[in-house]
Amino acid sequence: MNLNRKGRAALVLALVAVVGMAFRVSWNALRDIAGAVGADETAATLYPFVVDGLMALALIATLVLTDDARAFALRVLGTYTLASLVLNYVHGLVPELHSDQGVQVDWSRLADWDPANWALVLLATSLPVGSIYFGSDLVAKVLHHRPAPIPAPVANTEESTETVSNRSTADLLESTPAPITVASVRMPDPVTVGFVKSTLPLKPVPAIAPAPVASIAPRPVPAVSTRPRRATGRLPEAARSPRPKRTPDQLLAEARQVTAGWSDAALTAEGIRRAVHTSPANARMLRDTLKAERNGTAKAS
Repeated sequence: MNLNRKGRAALVLALVAVVGMAFRVSWNALRDIAGAVGADETAATLYPFVVDGLMALALIATLVLTDDARAFALRVLGTYTLASLVLNYVHGLVPELHSDQGVQVDWSRLADWDPANWALVLLATSLPVGSIYFGSDLVAKVLHHRPAPIPAPVANTEESTETVSNRSTADLLESTPAPITVASVRMPDPVTVGFVKSTLPLKPVPAIAPAPVASIAPRPVPAVSTRPRRATGRLPEAARSPRPKRTPDQLLAEARQVTAGWSDAALTAEGIRRAVHTSPANARMLRDTLKAERNGTAKAS
């Protein structure tokens, strides 16, 4: 239900009237309790403002604050409401407190049981100190509160779109010109005429044969590997292929066959080593043997 301005004003006035009457009813009880715990006449008169006044302040802070600050204001409001209820209840149970100044009862006795009396005295005397602390905190929270901006509700999307389009049209410096429609004109059909001068045939041009172009044969290009080559060491003996080991007689027979057509000058150890694929020591031995055989053959002839 939406209230207009007059309805809201009436509601607020009614609330203020109810709170004022409730404050007046609680006035006597809180004033007598203050006089019973040792407050003088002035302090007892101001005591109801300390309790019920902080309740009103906490109520206003609850309506203004949000989130954690609002929860704190609600806790303060609930605590002081409960404290005022307890003190009014005690005032109703002790008839001796029903006086103008509350001096007909011992200020240290609010109950016959000592622990209850001590708790009531502590409650009544701690409320003014709590009002100073909690009241200052609530006022600081209200003053530093920054309400979040409330976006304007859009009742109808079509109306908002129409408003934006109207504003955009009004903001233009000049109105948009109306589209121009171009009328299509039909062209006459072409007519064939027989008396037009004929075109002479051109002289034929011999075709030029294209020059042969040698095709470039694709050459194989080794692939370039991007992987780094692993460093290799000496091949282990177990991984090598077995090589037959030749005896001296076999080496000598192979050397005789290879060097049969060599001259004496070409018969060297290095040449024999390369031809027979043997060690330098074996090559020198074969050289000496072959030279000795050639010298012996030459002397015999």
